[in-house]
Amino acid sequence: MGESMKAQLVSAIHLQEVELEENPHHRPPPDFKNNNAEQTYTVEEAVETIGFGRFHILLFIIMGSANIVEAMEIMLLAVVSPEIRCEWRLDDWQVALVSTMVFLGFMVCGVLSGYIADRYGRWKVVFCGFVWSAYFSLLTSFAPSYGWFIFLRSMVGCGVAGVSQGFVLKTEFIPAKYRAFLLPLASIFWMLGSMLIIILGMTVVPTLGWRWMIRLSVAPSIILIFLFKFIPESARYNVSAGNIKGAMETLQKIARMNKAYLPPGRLVEPAVSERGSWRILLSPSFRRTSLLLWYTWFVASFSYYGSVLSSSELLEKNLLCMTDADREHRVKHRHEDGLCYCIPFALGDYQTLLISCLGEVALIPLNIGLLNVLGRKMSLTVLQLLSALLFMLVNICTTMFGFTVLLFLLRSLVSMNFNVVYIYTAEVYPTVARSLGMGFCTSFSRIGGMIAPFIAQVLMSESVILALCPFAVACVICAIGNFLLPIETKGRALLQTS
Repeated sequence: MGESMKAQLVSAIHLQEVELEENPHHRPPPDFKNNNAEQTYTVEEAVETIGFGRFHILLFIIMGSANIVEAMEIMLLAVVSPEIRCEWRLDDWQVALVSTMVFLGFMVCGVLSGYIADRYGRWKVVFCGFVWSAYFSLLTSFAPSYGWFIFLRSMVGCGVAGVSQGFVLKTEFIPAKYRAFLLPLASIFWMLGSMLIIILGMTVVPTLGWRWMIRLSVAPSIILIFLFKFIPESARYNVSAGNIKGAMETLQKIARMNKAYLPPGRLVEPAVSERGSWRILLSPSFRRTSLLLWYTWFVASFSYYGSVLSSSELLEKNLLCMTDADREHRVKHRHEDGLCYCIPFALGDYQTLLISCLGEVALIPLNIGLLNVLGRKMSLTVLQLLSALLFMLVNICTTMFGFTVLLFLLRSLVSMNFNVVYIYTAEVYPTVARSLGMGFCTSFSRIGGMIAPFIAQVLMSESVILALCPFAVACVICAIGNFLLPIETKGRALLQTS
C-alpha cells in the first residue's frame, strides 16, 4: 500500500511539471520566494519607495536656509568693502585680500570637512559649521584693526566650508527623479541671503554702521542651530559606516512623516572600511571626472564671485561706461590728487545690487528644463559659453538700465552654473567618498574665489576690459572641459560604493 501511494505521488508531481512546461502562465511570478527566504532591500530602494513628502519639504526649508547663511557671509564682502576701505584707508589690494582670506579659510577647511563628513558623519560637520561661522562672524564686528578683520573673516570661511556639506546631506535624502527639480530651487534661499545682507547694508550701515550690520546678520545662523535638530544623519552614510540600526531608524522616521511604507524585508548593505579616501577620487573610474570637475569648480567660483565683486566695484568706483551718468556716478575712485577712499554706496547702487540678486532665481525654470532635457554635462557647457558672452557685454557703453539688465542676466547664468555643478558632483561620486569629493571640489573653487578679487577689485581700476577678459576666457575653456566629462548622471541612482 505504501509503495502504491509513493508511486501515485511521484506521478502527480511529474504531471504537474509537464503542465507547467506546457502552460508557462501558470508558473509562480519571478519574485515568488520560499517563505523561509527573507527579502532584503538597499537604502536606494528605500528612498525611492518612500518617495517625496512632508519630510522632504522640512528638509528643503531647513537645509535650504543654510544657503541663506552662506550667501550672507559671501555677499557681505561686497557690501562692506566701501566701509572698511574708508575706515582703515585701504588700497585696492588690501580690500581684495579680505575676500581672498575668506576663501583661503574655505579652501583649507573644505577638504578637511569633507574627510570628516565621510568618516564621522555629515550631520556633525554641518552643525559645527553653523556654530563656528556664527561665532567668528560675530567676533568680526568687534575687529579693532584691518589685520584682525581679515583673520576673523578667514575663520568664518572655514565654518562656511562645513555648512556647505549640507548639500550632500540634502541630496542623499532626495529620490532620483526629484533631484533635478528640487536642488535648483535652493537658489531661492541663496537669493534671499544675498538680498537680506544688501537690505541690511541699505538700512543699517548709514545709521548704525557696518559693525551692527554684521551683528544682525548672525541671527539666521543662530536660528538654524536650533532648527537643525530636526534633520537626521544621512541613512546612506550610516549604512556605509555599518550602522544599520541608525539607518533603519532614520528611514522609518521619514516613512512615518511621508505616510509611506518601507519595502518588505530588511535593510542589507555591506559596511565599507575605506571611507573618505582620496584614492577613490583618482581611481581609474573617477580620475578624468575629478580632474575636469576641479577645474569646473574653479571656474564656477571664479566667474560667480567675479560677477558679484565686479558689479560692486564698478558701482563703487563709478567705472561704468554710461551714456546717462548722473552727478553721483561722475565721482571717480582715482583722480589727480590720488585715491578717493570714501565713496559709499548710494541708494541707487544698493537697488542695482538687489535687482541683480533676483537674477539668481529668475531663470530657475530654464535651469530645471536644461537639466531634464540636456542633462548635466550639456547644461554646464551651454551655461559657461553664455556666461563668457555676458562678461564681455558688460564692457559696452550703455545706460544704467542696460547695465542692470546685463548684470541681472550674468548673475542668472553664473548662479545656474553653480547649481548644476553642485548637483553633478553630488550625483557622480559614491557615498563612501561623496563628501570628500565635494570637499576637494569646493576647495578648488575657493582658489578661483581667492583670485577673483584681485582681478575684479584691483585690475578693474586699471582697465575694465582687461579685468573682464580673464573671466570670459576661463568660461570658454571650462565649457570645452565640461563637454569632455565621461559620466552623465541624469536619472542615475546614487552610487553607494565605487
